[in-house]
Parts: sequence; structure tokens; C-alpha cells
Amino acid sequence: MHDETWGNHHVDPLDETLAALVDLDAEPGAAAAREHLTRMTVPPGALGGVAELGVRLAGLAGTCPPPLPEPAVVAVFAGDHGVHAQGVTPWPQEVTAQMVANFLAGGAAVNAFAATVGAEVQVVDVGVAADLAPAPGLLPRKVRHGTADMTAGPAMTRDEARAAVHAGIETARDLVVAGNRLLVTGDMGIANTTASAALVAAFTGASAEQVTGRGTGIDDATHARKTAVVAEALARHGLAPDPSDGHFRSAPEDPLGVLAAVGGLEHAGLTGFLLGAAALRTPVVLDGVVSGAAALVAAALAPTASHAWLAGHRSVEPAHTLALDHLGLAPALDLGLRVGEGTGALLAVPVVAAAARALADVATFDAAGVAKKDATDEHEAGDPP
Repeated sequence: MHDETWGNHHVDPLDETLAALVDLDAEPGAAAAREHLTRMTVPPGALGGVAELGVRLAGLAGTCPPPLPEPAVVAVFAGDHGVHAQGVTPWPQEVTAQMVANFLAGGAAVNAFAATVGAEVQVVDVGVAADLAPAPGLLPRKVRHGTADMTAGPAMTRDEARAAVHAGIETARDLVVAGNRLLVTGDMGIANTTASAALVAAFTGASAEQVTGRGTGIDDATHARKTAVVAEALARHGLAPDPSDGHFRSAPEDPLGVLAAVGGLEHAGLTGFLLGAAALRTPVVLDGVVSGAAALVAAALAPTASHAWLAGHRSVEPAHTLALDHLGLAPALDLGLRVGEGTGALLAVPVVAAAARALADVATFDAAGVAKKDATDEHEAGDPP
């Protein structure tokens, strides 16, 4: 780990980022977008969720139309998990490093989808258990070689969690300075859906049974084991729901502490990435359950940061829907994906771009010379297309 220098002075990047987010107000730009939508040559409400994406983009930019969110880049945060030792997945831990090599060679699903939408792929090593050789597209930000087993103690120290958050903030800043205007979250880490489930439970008050899914497609016996491990970790760190009312016994007043207790290094990196992007008023498309878990941490640290986030899709992991509902985010796509890597979020990139382009390019009724609907006669035929 190394000391961070943020701007031209020595300061903690997380503290400065949180301070920058206090006054993030999306309403002026959002209001302008909502008003503009009423004048566009489409029936009221006809653009559905695409219009809502446009409103969010305009709110973040503070202007309507918002700038086009391109080019895009996906940052795949990679880390390993000590809880792997508890038998929560049949995949060997070595697969994390092997998949990172696959990303860098261009052979993974994330590469295929990124190429389809014209996005760059960057892999951020915040905690892979192996030593990775330098390679183009690999950002070395390793905090430690994987987390500890969260059922035996904290997954990492507070300082390690903060260092990984710093790495995420730095990554967002560097990618925006490089000219990217849309950031996409990705992740890689065998057993990371177990840590994600624990985080979602801690921040939503859901039970281990409600948050634990099948990850890469585990069998019934492994799923039962995984659920028990999540419950054990929550109990170990005092994060289990209160049986008297089924809810978290107290609001997580220490989000960083919860992250350190049961999170992963990639969750911490993504938390910083989400906060850093929001502080720079740059939109981020969230991927699946790992991103959703990190977003819960980030939102607890800075509620206004969520103005910058767009839900790319809904994964089949039950914890992802719980996270999206808690965050108030509606997914752009629902394709039954459970790959991770950033795949679902990448598929939503053209939808996000279309939302911005519609606000910029679709003519208004006045400009196009199209008659507006007569409000006095709801049965009049010939509504505008």
C-alpha cells in the first residue's frame, strides 16, 4: 500500500470524495429533462424506462440534453475470498487468476460484449491471491492476496478496506481523465457471490436464506452449505437480522466496518469506483449482484452518489433484486444473466446512449410541425406517432 496524493495536496481520497458528494443535486437537470420530454414527438410516457434513464443522465449532468455517454469503459475489479475455504463453490480459487488472464487475452464473455458496444476493458487487481505479471489492460492495485475467511474473523482490516476503496476512486478518476464518459462496473472473484450475499443482508436486513443464490450454478447441497456460511458470517459479526422483527438490529452506521467484516476487496474497489465517478458527475452502469452489494456500501457512505448510477440489468441472484429495490434503481434489462464480469451492464450501454441521444435528437412538436394531442377530446384518432 502507498500513501495517496489527491489533487495537489496530501489528503485522504475517500474523505475528499465524500465531501464533494454532499451537495450533489440532480433535480435541476432532471426537471429540465422531464419538461423537455413533454414536448418531444412521442406520446407521453411512451419511452418508458428509456426516458427515466435520460432524466437520470440529465440530472447528473445538470443540463438537458446531457452529453452523450461515450466512450465507455468497463473496469473489472478482481479479488479472491478467504471464505472459499468453507466449500461455498465447486470452482478452485485459482480460476480467479486464470480468468483475469483470459480477460487480458480477450477471450472472455466481457471482451465479446465490450467489443460489441465499443467499450474498452480494464482489469483492476485489488486482491487476486496470485502474483500477476504486468500486462496491457491490467491495473495493479493489489491491497492483499485475497481476503481472510469472514466466518473466522473480519475479511480484511479497516485500513485494507479503505485502501481498496482508494484504488477504486483512483481508477474512476484516471478513466475519466483519459476521456471516458460512461463507466461500467465489472468483477471477478471465485466465491464473491457469498460475500455479496452477506453484504446485501447486512444493508437490507434480509436473512441469509433470502439473499443466498446459486452463483455459478451450484447444486442443492452446496447451496445449503453456502446459506449456512452466510448466516454464520452475519452472526459472527453481529449483522444478522433481529428475529423479533426480521430486520437489521440497527442501521449500519459504520459502512466501512461492515465492508471490512464481510466484503471482498473487489467490493471495496467498486465502492470507491462508484463514489469517485459520482464525485466527477460521470454516469456508471451497474452490473449484477457484486456491483449491487458495493452500491449499498457506497450509498450508505454518500446517499447522493446514487444519482450517478444506472442499473444495467437484473441478475438471477436473489440478493441483486433486494439490492436494486433498496437502492430504488430499475434495471434496464432482465435477461437471466449470472455471468458477472460486467456483461449485463455492457449490454445496457446502447440503451443508456439511446436515452441521451433521444433528448438531444428527437424533435419537439413545435420544431417538427406536428400537432399535439387535443386534451379536450381523449377519443380523437391520429395521435402523433
